[in-house]
Amino acid sequence: MTAYFLGPQNLFPSSLNLIASLGAWGGLLFILLYIFATVLCIPGSILTLSAGVLFGVVHGSLLVSAGSTLGATAAFLTGRYITQKWVLKKIQVNGQFQTIDQAVSAKGWKIVILTRLTPALPFNFLNYAFGLTKISLPTYMFASWLGMIPATVMYVYIGSLSRDIATLETSQQPLTSTEWIFNFFGLGVTIALALYIARIAQQILGQKCNE
Repeated sequence: MTAYFLGPQNLFPSSLNLIASLGAWGGLLFILLYIFATVLCIPGSILTLSAGVLFGVVHGSLLVSAGSTLGATAAFLTGRYITQKWVLKKIQVNGQFQTIDQAVSAKGWKIVILTRLTPALPFNFLNYAFGLTKISLPTYMFASWLGMIPATVMYVYIGSLSRDIATLETSQQPLTSTEWIFNFFGLGVTIALALYIARIAQQILGQKCNE
């Protein structure tokens, strides 16, 4: 799958400019773009950050959550019914994925959630790898959606803060000291919480995989 090596730099800028110009329809296009990127194994971090810039924290988080869940589902179905040989070849040379497969068979949705909370594991390839496990599609979708929420909110929040900083020079009403403190405090808490959750998830995942 040559798309596995595609970079976002040639795809995203013009698409994001188009999204910004479409108003309400931009959200739908953003979701479609996120699905496309996920299936092609293109890192979604730039898109997630951009959601904060384009849509704000709440709206952006909802759109990223929808796009990432649908994209993960599309890749899951592709791995299960279309690219089984390619995925199996990748798994066979990676003992980590074999361990996760065994853990999923025993623990099901709990393992899916934990892998989504752990940034050390490759999100895009896991979507395909889970397609070869026995987990059901509804269970996979729900667990993926739930497990991706913390990282989604964190990246979207960072994106929204970047928008504020970028427009500061042209703003007629600069941010006050209190607003600066609030923004950076919120950013710090968001990152710390996401890292804490990821650390706990990685520890639990290691324990369950070794049971």
